[in-house]
Amino acid sequence: MEEKVPSEYKLGSLVIEGKTKRVYNLDSHSGHVLLESKDKITAGDGVRAHDMKGKAAISTSTTSAIFSLLKDVGIKSHFIKQVSQTAILARKCEMIPIEWVTRRVATGSFLKRNEGVKEGYRFSPPKQETFFKDDANHDPQWSFEQCVEAKLKMGGVLIGPDELDIMRKTTVTVFEVLEKCWASLDCSLIDMKIEFGIDSQTGEILLSDVIDSDSWRLWPSGDKRLMKDKQVYRNLDIVTQEALDTVKRNFEWVADKVTLLNRKPRARAVVIMGSATDMTHCEKIKAACTKYGVPCELRVSSAHKGTDATMSILAEYEGEGIPTVFIAVAGRSNGLGPVLSGNAVWPVINCPPLSADWGSQDVWSSLRLPSGLGCSTVMSPEAAALMAAQTLSLNEHVIWSRLRAAQLNTWTGLKYADKKVRDQAVAVNGVNGH
Repeated sequence: MEEKVPSEYKLGSLVIEGKTKRVYNLDSHSGHVLLESKDKITAGDGVRAHDMKGKAAISTSTTSAIFSLLKDVGIKSHFIKQVSQTAILARKCEMIPIEWVTRRVATGSFLKRNEGVKEGYRFSPPKQETFFKDDANHDPQWSFEQCVEAKLKMGGVLIGPDELDIMRKTTVTVFEVLEKCWASLDCSLIDMKIEFGIDSQTGEILLSDVIDSDSWRLWPSGDKRLMKDKQVYRNLDIVTQEALDTVKRNFEWVADKVTLLNRKPRARAVVIMGSATDMTHCEKIKAACTKYGVPCELRVSSAHKGTDATMSILAEYEGEGIPTVFIAVAGRSNGLGPVLSGNAVWPVINCPPLSADWGSQDVWSSLRLPSGLGCSTVMSPEAAALMAAQTLSLNEHVIWSRLRAAQLNTWTGLKYADKKVRDQAVAVNGVNGH
């Protein structure tokens, strides 16, 4: 161990030691491991390797910040927490020996493997590739079909088409989330690689390993000449101490910037209800907003009975200059939403708490508006929060990331459910066949 870890973590056997990290079992934490980074930088399958004092701490800091961000937006991984300057606590996973690479811009090895493609070609959607981890054969590229036919079995799970689909979808989502986050700092994520493992206790596929400056290409302002990633080290003709110091400073720059990616949104939703009797409906909207990371405030004001007070509330929020989506909650005759829409530049969403007796008539006061008004109408509190989040995500990368992660989790849940149904059918047919 390069650094002493807290005494509460009782190290067990060494699981594996790679070029830049070690993984230990933990006798004190069943189902968990301690992943420790080394002060080592390598390239070309380890052909080039140098000591770099302080790299382990830089790598661990970067990895912890990135995995914390991904965890906060809703993407599942092995990461639990950072426990020392050079080590993290993680779920124990049996690693799947496939590297998943996602590219937004054609550069590097892609150009060598695809003659005729010019550097800078932009992939939309992102280009996704897979490589089998085999240093002796320089990590050969595998097709989807090769991955299926390899019939890899990790942690008791056969890696088939469904598992590969889940990893593929997650890989692109992780890339898009981090791409959006880096763009908030005017830095382009060009490409990146990630790995997955099978949780030793649950059998679940989890994003695993580390994500640091060895994992991606980063070009500030989209300018290749300003690259801050390991490619600077790969490109060196002669590795001098001065050159290594430059690479280290680049890694430190990245480690500093990643702490700025997971910032609180500078936007909000304001739910204005026409009566306090609608509080239960509004609390549901606020709860759904919170799920998407949207700050939400509740206010009470009647556009019919206190028009001046409603206009005062509107002026208060507009005067603060914080991007805001208003959600109007008013049943019966909804004057609140239309009045807000007629006097605000920011978007207004109607979410009337309709009752069964007069709902079919009352809803028209939200749907059929005078000319010049543009407020939309949704019926459920969850839909109102979702619409507010999607609107604010145009300029808030963390909200955008939560939405994208929620879509991934819904998709993955359906994938697992479909596989379970098919597996059950196979089991039943197998029994009946006997």
